[in-house]
Amino acid sequence: MGAWSDWFARDNNIRCGGTPVVVKMENPNWSISEISDISEDDARRKGKKNAKQITWVLLLRAHRAAGCLASLASGSVGLISSARRRVSSGRADSSRHHRLYTFIKFSLFLSITLLCFELYAYFKQYHLSIPDYTMAIPSFRVNVNDLFGSIYTGWMRIRAEYIAPPLQLLSDVCVVLFLIQSADRLILCLGCFWIKLRRVKPVPKAGFGFKEDSDPEAGEHFPMVLVQIPMCNEREVYQQSIAAVCNLDWPRSNFLVQVLDDSDDPLTQKLIKAEVDKWHDNGARIVYRHREIREGFKAGNLKSAMGCSYVKDYEFVAIFDADFQPTPDFLKRTVPHFKDNEELGLVQARWAFVNKDENLLTRLQNINLCFHFEVEQQVNGIFINFFGFNGTAGVWRIKALEESGGWMERTTVEDMDIAVRAHLNGWKFIYLNDVECQCELPESYEAYRKQQHRWHSGPMQLFRLCLPDIIKSKIAFWKKTNLIFLFFLLRKLILPFYSFTLFCIILPMTMFVPEAELPAWVVCYVPATMSVLNILPAPRSFPFMIPYLLFENTMSVTKFHAMVSGLFQLPSSFEWVVTKKSGRSSDGDLVNLLNGKKDDKVSDAPEKEEVVSKKIKKKKKHNRMYRKELMLAFLLLTAALRSLLSAQGIHFYFLLFQGVSFLLVGLDLIGEQVD
Repeated sequence: MGAWSDWFARDNNIRCGGTPVVVKMENPNWSISEISDISEDDARRKGKKNAKQITWVLLLRAHRAAGCLASLASGSVGLISSARRRVSSGRADSSRHHRLYTFIKFSLFLSITLLCFELYAYFKQYHLSIPDYTMAIPSFRVNVNDLFGSIYTGWMRIRAEYIAPPLQLLSDVCVVLFLIQSADRLILCLGCFWIKLRRVKPVPKAGFGFKEDSDPEAGEHFPMVLVQIPMCNEREVYQQSIAAVCNLDWPRSNFLVQVLDDSDDPLTQKLIKAEVDKWHDNGARIVYRHREIREGFKAGNLKSAMGCSYVKDYEFVAIFDADFQPTPDFLKRTVPHFKDNEELGLVQARWAFVNKDENLLTRLQNINLCFHFEVEQQVNGIFINFFGFNGTAGVWRIKALEESGGWMERTTVEDMDIAVRAHLNGWKFIYLNDVECQCELPESYEAYRKQQHRWHSGPMQLFRLCLPDIIKSKIAFWKKTNLIFLFFLLRKLILPFYSFTLFCIILPMTMFVPEAELPAWVVCYVPATMSVLNILPAPRSFPFMIPYLLFENTMSVTKFHAMVSGLFQLPSSFEWVVTKKSGRSSDGDLVNLLNGKKDDKVSDAPEKEEVVSKKIKKKKKHNRMYRKELMLAFLLLTAALRSLLSAQGIHFYFLLFQGVSFLLVGLDLIGEQVD
């Protein structure tokens, strides 16, 4: 069967007398079984064009186009109906009073005004009578008679002479920062490749006198370990974490479990205390601590626990958040690294996620965190013996904590704070990529957004506080340089700054000010390459490369706002919100549940607790709408329409898809959904 493009390419033949076409219809769906051309001699002999046959072909093409339009219309109707339900039942966030939200609203209003202005000028064809304004000089004149044409001429002059130069300068600065950050990421990936190629990994210098098959109850040569589980109103996960910690393969006489409960809900306090009493009756060395005055959040909780008199009897402290479930051999695989290594202050394990395939949001988070642990933490641990403590799934030498000043409540990133101070005191860190600890990812966008705000505002608070100490410290100059320029400025400040400014502000502005150009390789090729590098540690996530790229740009507005609030000490930078957990079991728990099996060391919860838990009324959840994201969605979509006038293909598609991404996130259509 001949191609449609070949048939329509013969327009000269049609004009000269036509090429009759034979079309055979086999079914009501108007599929084409055969199209055969008739020679030019026959056409000349017949002397006229078969209009009926051409009509059939045109109808077939119209049917095909109608099918495509119907599919697009169906998807659009589904999206609009979901958005309408979300608008009618959702709750808006509290961003209406933020300065960033006001700025985005003003930008949207200005972009819509400019779009209407440009469209009117385009259809009036004013742009055809205007000379090349990229070579703008004060004396050029345009032959436009009406008032609107004069206004358009003035706008073109102002745009070329006063707006484009500073916009181009800001664009060039962001592009340079973008390339520097991309080079840093590429170097990290090369370092990870070298580690994999050479099979480099930390190896303990000596054991503690035990073998893998030795009896852990003997207790000989096993150091004293304190295990802490800080939690706050985490009713969904407390049983799993307490059970996992109490089943650690370590002599019971040589480790003590502290359950540090900061819950303000009386019922949750009773449930957690009952769980602790149950394990204590089963022979576990476990204590329950509750603070009446919750000062300092997690840092204050840990600081209070370290003030207990019996802590002096312990050499190491292992910390697990409420949703973390260490494997029984966790201490046996981490604590031996401290033996005969007096400079070692921290051993950090990797996180593994039980719900990474739960929805699109958890899949995208998994990509980010796999790169963080596989590349960033591992490379920094191998080459410079320093990285940010992840706050959980790690073992500290208590001496290192005490000499570094202990836990401080001055920021919302107490884990990074203690890591930086320990590094300045000369302590070294080890990261174990092959030791995993099961945990959960936030499944709703609201929980993930609040978590990211805390993770990106805290480092800027810490940078302001630690900068004088870093400069005055006695560590090597290259370590100071790494700490200031790479650890803080490049990865914590510059990354959210250029991501938001370049792709959410400058790019749409260049559509309305075409004199300032943003190259296609900045918009498409380099971000795509960086996305590929980010996904390499999680190869199963390659189908989600484009959604990952769009979602990371979407999250830049939250990270930028958090960075600015932390840098300038805004009230929102001091907010601490516990990340919502769903209480999903680990893979091993699910297998045991399906097989009807149960660990000998784990007993069922009392029936009373089960009855009480079933009677707890859950708070009604609502999907939210996020104003900043919605305003940016309309801003980018408006810029996409403007880009059509300039025939900028790559820019149009990027702005279109990025605008749709912002729209989906703004309507909370990603992550856990509430009916």
